Amino acid sequence: MRTTAPTLRTTVLAAAALTVIALVPQALAPDRAAAAPERAPGTGLGSCEAGRLCLWKKADFAGARHTFELSGVDIESCVPLPRGGDAQSLANRTGRPVTTYQSAECAETGEFETYPGGGTWTPRSPYQVRAFKIWEN
Repeated sequence: MRTTAPTLRTTVLAAAALTVIALVPQALAPDRAAAAPERAPGTGLGSCEAGRLCLWKKADFAGARHTFELSGVDIESCVPLPRGGDAQSLANRTGRPVTTYQSAECAETGEFETYPGGGTWTPRSPYQVRAFKIWEN
């Protein structure tokens, strides 16, 4: 009986160790599904250089692209898109939060959304973007 107890204990410990070893990489791995933006199958991310806010006329980073840099925008001021301009997709690579607005006057009575500045790609805005504000932090 003494030879059975250590063998059983060793087997249980080995099984527990293998379970932990199998689960640790999954627990430490980044959640790739949460980090990936939603987009249509086969649609790549739009090209947007670091330090810029890029807005595309059409969904999925298609159509005319407008780009803005911090050097040409007053922080925390409403910036309407050029006359008649609107956007359906965007990438925020400014390093600062950006709020996009349905209203060309940045009115909060319409739709608006704030995107983090660490590198956010939005292939389909839920509304036509007509203006934005870049925030200090």
